[in-house]
Amino acid sequence: MTDVQARGVADGPAAPTTIVEVDGVTKSFTTPEGQPLPVLEDVSLTLAEGEIVALLGKSGSGKSTLLRCIAGLIAPSSGKVLYRGRPVTGANPGVAMVFQSFALLPWLTVRQNVELGLEARGVPLEKRHQQAERAIDRIGLDGFESAYPKELSGGMRQRVGFARALVVEPDALLMDEPFSALDVLTAENLRTELLRMWETRDFPTKAMLIVTHNIEEAVLLADRIFVLAANPGRIRTELSVELGRPRDRRDPAFVRLVDEIYGIMTEREEAVVAPAQAEVSAPASPTDQPLPAATVGGLAGLLEILAARGGREDLPVLASELTFEVDDLLPIVDAADLLDLAVVDEADLELTEAGRTFVQADILVSKEIFAKQAQKRAPLVRAICKSLANTKDGTLGESFFLDLLRRGFAEDEARHQLDIAIDWGRYGELFEYDANSGQLTLETGSADEPAA
Repeated sequence: MTDVQARGVADGPAAPTTIVEVDGVTKSFTTPEGQPLPVLEDVSLTLAEGEIVALLGKSGSGKSTLLRCIAGLIAPSSGKVLYRGRPVTGANPGVAMVFQSFALLPWLTVRQNVELGLEARGVPLEKRHQQAERAIDRIGLDGFESAYPKELSGGMRQRVGFARALVVEPDALLMDEPFSALDVLTAENLRTELLRMWETRDFPTKAMLIVTHNIEEAVLLADRIFVLAANPGRIRTELSVELGRPRDRRDPAFVRLVDEIYGIMTEREEAVVAPAQAEVSAPASPTDQPLPAATVGGLAGLLEILAARGGREDLPVLASELTFEVDDLLPIVDAADLLDLAVVDEADLELTEAGRTFVQADILVSKEIFAKQAQKRAPLVRAICKSLANTKDGTLGESFFLDLLRRGFAEDEARHQLDIAIDWGRYGELFEYDANSGQLTLETGSADEPAA
């Protein structure tokens, strides 16, 4: 009997039983100014018995929000979540969650933390103790039942999180970046142990759904991968992982799939414009095209490394050799692509002519190239320059731009977007910024639109 059959999936051609169905889920939050902030847009997917599904995407793709909608912790703005065919209108009774931050109560022991879900369900004390002991033993924490979270390492605290989720024997285990707060070796060990438990007959859950930003992690764990686009989050691609377990990162099929996903995640999404409208279409706005979370220093470093490797490199190879994860490298890649200093071709990153000149030039010429590309291709930088140029003295307070950005971003992200733009604008000597007064001041001659 296979591990899938052991968890109750029918043998033969019959389709696996669906545990969770997400049907056209859209979710918007409200900014402090009362404006809608779209986070998810028309997302549909299923999670069936016997499978591991991964939600993979960059920051801003709504992965964690979608997971919370499935768990019933937040309600969709439209669309619905079904658990075994029934609409989820509150906490989903068939799922349990493992969080990135461990989410343990520091004043409770390991056993008490594990028993929390059972206590909430009204399980009698003696039975709670027995079930908690089994879960603690299963996850490899026997001997630490009376320890407090502060006495445990990060890996051990996350084991408590897994034990707390598994003790209630959920139909589906939902995991929100469960390994990202751990060091590389601990994360690898815990992933391996989770797969080992999954393949046993008595694993107490029938399906797993994991949110991750790590491409290799998704390919190692999942039977299906949903790649999400960002701003707002929506499904871009669904991929089946036709690889047996255990999976070898060096397997050519594994490497090809990782390369394919890198290509999908780094491919820029172009707005569809009707031919008759193409010539009169307005340039992208700062909210339509957010700035990637990359500093000029980080961007210059990536371009220097790329130049030293002949001007073109396979992204998975580059990420692996630099010991980066996808969420570390891709924002810098996105910035290079946005500014046309490098282009992504499938899973390869290649310097453009402007990028080669930027790397080879002295500091003053590099600044000029960066300023030209940022003013032409970075919507928020362009908007700041034009706004400053339309004042009498070329000066505006940062609150003006924050007020506008809050219409499309949450408070923290609006601040983050402006900080990125300030970093880019100051480097390119497009405008100055006084942190004490919060004033931005246009540099002489920086308001003109660069030639295409």
